Amino acid sequence: MPASSDSNNTHASQSDSVQNSGKTHSVDTPPTAAILLIGNEILSGRTQDKNLAYMATRLAERGIRVTESRIIPDIEAVIVSTLNTLRQSNMYVFTTGGIGPTHDDITADCVAKALCVGIGIHPEAERRLMEYWASRDIEPNDDRLRMARIPAGATLIDNPVSAAPGFIAANLYVLAGVPRIMQAMFDSILPSLAKGDVIESVSVRCNLGEGDLAGPLRDLQNQFPELDLGSYPGRLENGQSQVSLVARGTDQQLLVQVEKALRELVSVAGGQVI
Repeated sequence: MPASSDSNNTHASQSDSVQNSGKTHSVDTPPTAAILLIGNEILSGRTQDKNLAYMATRLAERGIRVTESRIIPDIEAVIVSTLNTLRQSNMYVFTTGGIGPTHDDITADCVAKALCVGIGIHPEAERRLMEYWASRDIEPNDDRLRMARIPAGATLIDNPVSAAPGFIAANLYVLAGVPRIMQAMFDSILPSLAKGDVIESVSVRCNLGEGDLAGPLRDLQNQFPELDLGSYPGRLENGQSQVSLVARGTDQQLLVQVEKALRELVSVAGGQVI
């Protein structure tokens, strides 16, 4: 049974709202996203993830705040439970990994189970794969055709690198785990996502340690609750402690004010801005 009657070659664009299992996010709601990295190979340390930083950076540039990220194993119950938790509290959920041809590639099945829909061979996904394999003299088999299994009602996400598509089901965006393929998929759907106020940042670097600034920085955060303040320690070339104080937010005027306050904070603590 086909997973979907939609055999269009491109994914659908976002409308004025995003449906989330009975919940509707208006375009007036600041858009949020969660990123779910699926794979035993990441948890074991064998594979070092490059996808989170790429997606989080691009989402921030579009004004979409990433509320959390998780790395979970290839276990059906864990994947289904995590999908259902994240999709209820975020406008978008992006997953990577688990859509290949092997026995542990179970993400598509887990999405279908989380959404309580069927899953089967998607005619357009099958066509793309058959065309790709024929051009490279690759013999189709049942395992390779697993990559054409798509949850019912889902929309395909183009894969210009290796043809096997990702898909969009409700507010779940299911992408490949291989960084080059994931990035191509992600870049193709990014323009269709809601836009929020772009998150800007200011940074002040000084020659003090975090312990010198923790108290004043806490007080400053209380003065500017609309912004996110953080401190990131390091070492200068001479071995001396240094810390970067960073403020993030969407209000440019507040960022200007807090940057000035951060510089004053450093001076009062006996340090120098570097």
